[in-house]
Amino acid sequence: MISVLNHLPDWVVAVALTAVAEIYTIGLMLLTRKVWGLERLKLNNEVAGFKFAVVGVFYGVLLAFVVVAVWEEYRDTEAAVRNEAKAAVDLHRVTVALPFEAGTKIRQLLVSYTDHVRLYEWPTMARGQPSEHAAKDLDELSRAIFELQPQGYQQLMLYQAALRLLAVIADNRNERLDSADGSMSGLLWFVLIVGAAVTLGYPAFFGSSNLVAQTLMTAALGALVALSLLLAIAFDYPFTGGLKISPLPFEQALDQMPLDIPSH
Repeated sequence: MISVLNHLPDWVVAVALTAVAEIYTIGLMLLTRKVWGLERLKLNNEVAGFKFAVVGVFYGVLLAFVVVAVWEEYRDTEAAVRNEAKAAVDLHRVTVALPFEAGTKIRQLLVSYTDHVRLYEWPTMARGQPSEHAAKDLDELSRAIFELQPQGYQQLMLYQAALRLLAVIADNRNERLDSADGSMSGLLWFVLIVGAAVTLGYPAFFGSSNLVAQTLMTAALGALVALSLLLAIAFDYPFTGGLKISPLPFEQALDQMPLDIPSH
């Protein structure tokens, strides 16, 4: 799915999903109408209508739950991106009060990490993978902070603040990496697809004397289910496709992190 979203525009994926749903549900409806005939299918309308209402409500609730869940995960990932970028800016400001050489080194590594996240890690997250450049930068940044030897109460407080901000950066990076390759399990996707097949197959048990009206209603159902599944797919991969999260917070963070800070 990641490969599909990377290589095809969202509208193409939407058209393809809708076409598959329409071919399946309308084709099955026309097939049963041809095989069993209209009069025989009309006998099922009352019972099948009641059962279809139950199936439709059940699948609608399940699909809505999944869409809301992946949307919340998407928003949490957006928040993680913003929090990571803000922590990088805050850490940069803390280093100004550290000893000059140590602070300069940390700032250089911090700017390099922030720059490599937007340049290298965003494209790799679109494929569901982390970036080796960003991981290496974060390791070097952590090592530079751990090597600090604070002297006095003020530097000790600054050192503790730097450690806390480093932890915020690492934790939020892990959160966005965890979301990059999707948060929904394969079993849940299986249930959604089977449920869609069952729901879209139910119109085949009905018989309406107005074939055009029945076809249009069936087509509307197919499009609704297909587009809802598209929403779930798009939100489940927050760094892939047209709805991907922007690296703008890291670009804004770079603008707030100058390297040429005079000695104090």
